[in-house]
Amino acid sequence: MATEAPTSGEYIVHHLTHMNSTGHAQKAVIDWSVWNLDTLFFSIALGVITLFFLIRAARKATPGVPGRFQAAVEILVEMVADQAKGIIHSAESRKFVAPVALTVFLWIFLMNSMDFLPVDLLPRLWAMISGNEHAYLRVVPTADLNGTLGMSIGVLLICLYYNVKIKGLSGWVHELFTAPFGSHPLLWPVNFLMQIIEFLAKTVSHGMRLFGNMYAGELIFMLIALLGGTATVFGFLGHIVAGSIWAVFHILIVALQAFIFMMLTLVYIGQAHESH
Repeated sequence: MATEAPTSGEYIVHHLTHMNSTGHAQKAVIDWSVWNLDTLFFSIALGVITLFFLIRAARKATPGVPGRFQAAVEILVEMVADQAKGIIHSAESRKFVAPVALTVFLWIFLMNSMDFLPVDLLPRLWAMISGNEHAYLRVVPTADLNGTLGMSIGVLLICLYYNVKIKGLSGWVHELFTAPFGSHPLLWPVNFLMQIIEFLAKTVSHGMRLFGNMYAGELIFMLIALLGGTATVFGFLGHIVAGSIWAVFHILIVALQAFIFMMLTLVYIGQAHESH
């Protein structure tokens, strides 16, 4: 017996639902009982691939004329090193921060690039493998707010580490209560509140910016896919033309969002080195 084709709304809702640990959609912004297994799988897998290519590039590096792969990696390394040098003035800190920034850039670039796969390709394959034609699967980890906020929280932890390392625990606590308005005791609560708001705002905006752009891009690809399913010549041609144009434009978005996330990571860590 043939199953009824889903409506446009059902199609989009299905593709925007994660394969998670509970079997139902997340109902709140913060729900610690829900683990998006697809986000975890693809982010970890792409992270491993990122590390594999970086380790391979390091091992294959030669002092002579570089090959194409080595040349491409060297260009990226020099680009990140130049950005790190202009923002973080501690050469000792850059030994750790610059490789982290490079890894973040390549990792997010690969995760964003999952958006270029045909919308139904991996979900259909997973449905065939799992034997469940209604199985959920989302393949763009950066289109999941849980994933992007997890990365921004990781950046926050690095910032807190450098705040303590550079200024000392007592120096950082002193800054929390005396900046930005002064050291008068009556201003301590206001200063502390402003510092906490600043940390929260930077962390939330860091993750939300990446999520918003990639979620919107994923949704547009779904709408274009629906255009191709209208069974008309106009719909098919519109699907090809619109999909091609958006894919070309999305290349810029994918690279730009990875670069912005990396730059903000450097900026926030750089701010941790500065005293108010």
